[in-house]
Amino acid sequence: MARRDEPVIVVAAVIRRGPWILITQRPEGSGHAGRWEFPGGKREPGERDVVALRRELREELGIEVGDARMIWREDAGPLRLRFYDCEYLPLQRPRALVSPQFRWVRREDLPGYDFPPADDRLVSALASDRIGRRRRRTRRRRRARRVPSHS
Repeated sequence: MARRDEPVIVVAAVIRRGPWILITQRPEGSGHAGRWEFPGGKREPGERDVVALRRELREELGIEVGDARMIWREDAGPLRLRFYDCEYLPLQRPRALVSPQFRWVRREDLPGYDFPPADDRLVSALASDRIGRRRRRTRRRRRARRVPSHS
């Protein structure tokens, strides 16, 4: 269990499928019940972010994701929120196992959903496309210049 002075790490997934982003509704009895969020949850002691994120996605939606990279951080009181862009794997079928419901929404429609205040800046950035899709980086190998030998 975390000490009182230690922050609580919360990890969440931004999962895209084409023009759609997956959001879930917070269950009754939880903080911000009924509001929408990006799926995820609290990291357990000794757990790494991506391991916690994958566990939470299995528990909440019954899905697996591929590569994940952090795209946003936000502090909200004792919470340290970490958002990851997660690769949506083909043939996955999310199910609302914990949340009352989930939805696939267009990024520009995100501000029309009631998110917790700590998500506001991320929602705005996603809606205005200031956080783009994962871009594949191509590694350019520098070729060593060979000095012609004159023998």
